Amino acid sequence: MADTIIKRNLAKIALNMTSSLNLQDVLSSITRGLVDEISAAFARIWLVEPGDLCASCQMAPNCPDKNFCLHLKASSGLYSSLNGQYRRVPLDALKIGRIASSKTPVCTNRAMGDPRIRDQHWLQENGFKSFAGYPLIFRDEVLGVMALFSSQVISQSDFKGLALFANQAATAIKNAKLFNEVEALNKRLELENVYLHQEIKRHSKPSETIGESPAFLKVLSMVEQVAVTDATVLVLGETGTGKELIARAIHNSSTRANAPFVTVNCSALPANLIESELFGHKKGAFTGASFDKSGRFQIADKGSLFLDEIGDFDSALQPKLLRVLQEGTFEKIGDNKSVKVNVRIIAATNADLEKSVEAGTFRQDLYYRLNVFPILLPPLRERQEDILPLAQYFVRKYNTEHKKQVESISPAFAQALQNYMWPGNVRELENIIERAVILSRGPELRLDDSFHSLATSAPPTGNKSLRIVEKAHILSILNQCGWVIEGPKGAARILEIHPATLRSRLKKLDIQRPA
Repeated sequence: MADTIIKRNLAKIALNMTSSLNLQDVLSSITRGLVDEISAAFARIWLVEPGDLCASCQMAPNCPDKNFCLHLKASSGLYSSLNGQYRRVPLDALKIGRIASSKTPVCTNRAMGDPRIRDQHWLQENGFKSFAGYPLIFRDEVLGVMALFSSQVISQSDFKGLALFANQAATAIKNAKLFNEVEALNKRLELENVYLHQEIKRHSKPSETIGESPAFLKVLSMVEQVAVTDATVLVLGETGTGKELIARAIHNSSTRANAPFVTVNCSALPANLIESELFGHKKGAFTGASFDKSGRFQIADKGSLFLDEIGDFDSALQPKLLRVLQEGTFEKIGDNKSVKVNVRIIAATNADLEKSVEAGTFRQDLYYRLNVFPILLPPLRERQEDILPLAQYFVRKYNTEHKKQVESISPAFAQALQNYMWPGNVRELENIIERAVILSRGPELRLDDSFHSLATSAPPTGNKSLRIVEKAHILSILNQCGWVIEGPKGAARILEIHPATLRSRLKKLDIQRPA
């Protein structure tokens, strides 16, 4: 191979590789250039990255450190596939691994007979005479290895020229990697910014937990105990009991408090969108995927991910969720590269997951992974001491929001609040207080016909159990609605609970529509 060919064309390759800041474009321009411009039979580039295929890699027995290895990233010429025998090479194994670990190039015009190249029969079949392999080093950091085979002899001068080119290539690769990292960080910050703005708009709940009842103080004690750990938490309770508020309290009291707290409502997302929303996707992975997208798991990295209504999680995706819980890794849609994250999972549900496991709609192993530290939130009817303090908090809150000047709650209204059974729990209380503040015309909240459910409720008397009182109240609302459960005038809307939750209560309380 004449000196003039390499000297004339290495500059051309260098110009091409610096014309882009996309890492894959840079790598491909280098290997294609070595083949097209200096007549290499084939050229390859490996980069040092975390180990990811250790379980299936045939070179795993020779791998001294499974944390990092050489990943084949670009290949041009006679061999262009990235999935062959040498797609992963352990550091300090074979000639490629030793080039990286020793930071020393290997160059020879006597490939045949060179003990560093083990497959001599393959060399003879292809007529390869020379080999050149160079560590790609940027400021003493080994980025990877560039290597080529040629059927022509390479002069010592050209070996030196290729060494200088390898230094230029390392700089171009490092610049592209840094640019890609900055671009990815910017995308993540943009997603976080959009997400946090949505959260600010969506959340108008109390920033602190309010309650002095024994049942609620027990919950706060459990929050304090588990917050300092990284244990997975399963928050259980009826609709409206404040499960997300407790999840936020756990996050804010943990060492992850300064990292993102990301929420996902598993019942609100369609099955065909939740995978992309949670795990992200690559550009072109499906129709409409016009850009790379980071999922909620990536956004929540180093922080906490709150999976609300986990009982409704799509059964087809439960194995993928289980893998993230077990290994902390997943793949984006359309990508075979594993993404590793450090996320604390807090899940919540008002469903009976044990029954879902028995019914075969929820994986038993996933349930056990989620149920490490269960916290059961008591319904508001079991927190009688907390009703008025919560009501007063919401009065202050909606005074500010609606520019009102309510100073107190009338005794009759306070008594009605205490007597009511609160099937919608704290959320229902908040909605009723907001409505009362809006309707108020003076400094005192009063009970009137606008609050029919409260006005007609009566305190439990005699030896009636909570079950009997709850059943009577639900029957009263059903009769009032003509036994319509869903819709704007349905019983579920009046009770301010989900229709599925109401049906579940009907079954549990043995309430049946009269013939």
